[in-house]
Amino acid sequence: MTTRSDVAQMIDHTLLKPESTDQDVRALIAQAQELGTYSVCVSPSMLPIDAPEGLHVACVCGFPSGAHKAEVKAAEAAQAVRDGADEIDMVVNLALVKQADWDGVRADIAAVRAACPDSVLKVIIESAVLTDEEIVETCKQAEAAGADFVKTSTGFHPSGGASVHAVELMRQTVGDRLGVKASGGIRDAQSALAMIEAGASRLGLSSSAAVLDGLDD
Repeated sequence: MTTRSDVAQMIDHTLLKPESTDQDVRALIAQAQELGTYSVCVSPSMLPIDAPEGLHVACVCGFPSGAHKAEVKAAEAAQAVRDGADEIDMVVNLALVKQADWDGVRADIAAVRAACPDSVLKVIIESAVLTDEEIVETCKQAEAAGADFVKTSTGFHPSGGASVHAVELMRQTVGDRLGVKASGGIRDAQSALAMIEAGASRLGLSSSAAVLDGLDD
């Protein structure tokens, strides 16, 4: 049985609204400590933050569109690490995916990987925008470029967020070699458990308290 504490330790407690203030970040950290989440996930301009020992810090990169030069993403990732980020959640270049420029997709991810060689790298593929074939190939390129995780969504795209189908497909593609992070639109315990059952090993949540309130200790 998956317990409340099990799920809490899979959560990147997330605050990515562009209007978020320093006070909002302090509240995020306090709630993460109270809930026992694995990490907090914030925007680059929010760093550095005063995170207590044991609480990991993730930062987004090339967010939310992914339509940045690879060199810009790499510089952003490197700066985030210098500012205290343990993990980088980068957005893939979706135009390259749609053009089936797989060498370009791999190079985009590899540039960020090279910029933060000692950090956990998650690659956001925006799965709701992609066909099944594109999801599979993007995951393969992320693995080839040295990513540690593939991640469903930014939560900002109008096409939608995570789906059970996408998570299943991503897990089938990467096996147990990479993590799979489900993010975007997961707002209750039932949805979170469905993502975990489908193969998610990490959850990106802004509604962490609501999700955990629906679970037994």
